[in-house]
Amino acid sequence: MALLEVRDLTVKFQRRGEQSFTAVDGVSFDVEPGQTVGLVGESGCGKSVTSLAIMRLLAKRGNTVTGSVSFEGTDLLKISDKDMRNRRGRDLGMVFQDPLSSLNPVIPIGLQITEVLERHRDMPRKKARIEAAELLDKVGIPDPTRRLTEYPHQLSGGMRQRALIAIALACKPRLLIADEPTTALDVTIQAQILALLKELVQDTGTALIMITHDLGVVAGLCDEVNVLYGGKIVERAERHALFAEPRHPYTHGLLASIPRLDAGRGEKLIPIKGSVSDNIPWEDGCAFAPRCPNAVDSCRGTAPDLVPDRGGLLRCYNPVLPVVAAGEGTR
Repeated sequence: MALLEVRDLTVKFQRRGEQSFTAVDGVSFDVEPGQTVGLVGESGCGKSVTSLAIMRLLAKRGNTVTGSVSFEGTDLLKISDKDMRNRRGRDLGMVFQDPLSSLNPVIPIGLQITEVLERHRDMPRKKARIEAAELLDKVGIPDPTRRLTEYPHQLSGGMRQRALIAIALACKPRLLIADEPTTALDVTIQAQILALLKELVQDTGTALIMITHDLGVVAGLCDEVNVLYGGKIVERAERHALFAEPRHPYTHGLLASIPRLDAGRGEKLIPIKGSVSDNIPWEDGCAFAPRCPNAVDSCRGTAPDLVPDRGGLLRCYNPVLPVVAAGEGTR
């Protein structure tokens, strides 16, 4: 049984006098204990809104969330606010994308960590402070005891990000959602944090949802990858299969636009033309059609369904054909 089952999750934003905007459109996926599932795509594709909807952290007004988010058989969208507050931090943790706006600017870092330990693990203040220092040390913050007394503005961007990760890991949650957790970190600290997250998954069986646009992070961490575009999943595949033979033109474009160590000298990158705003409504066809090099007439008529494809799922009328090695013949 999956630890988390997301079914038909849809998030619509409304403003008075304006047409509603669908940010997440019928997203479904499962996460099993000890599994790392990636949500990948450009900015604006619905990754962060999906995570905020799962954690029930969207504003109460101006949006509509439908579908179901089942955690160990309990629909998180239907439980009371009090029950959800009890689950956050204890059962579900989240590392937010922007640490400066996520941390309270007028409360010391130490208190922001210890309050989680005191509330969810019933630790006395003195023991919680020792545990908080150990957590800061574990995520690579030097002189952790002194840092406990400092405020967020006294820390560098990378340190704030690591403090946020320490808060999320404090109660060893069974499900951790990491929204671009390494964006503000340099390469060496980034590797350290990814190793820490990987160790957490392996040692405790914690399920991890990794939200990122960095396919390098996906390659080193995720077991299964969901590629989002226009609020919908357009491709789902096991990590190795996705990198070996991407099927959706959007996934293929993302991979083609990344520098490769084995590329020839002077070889140019191939960007995806246009921007994420250059799309059409899913009701009128495939949202990626205006940017797609493989677009055919049917792409602008009816939206393709998400159907089984080579052990994964694919939403495309004219997918990228697999590369056949010389002498292999057609599969």
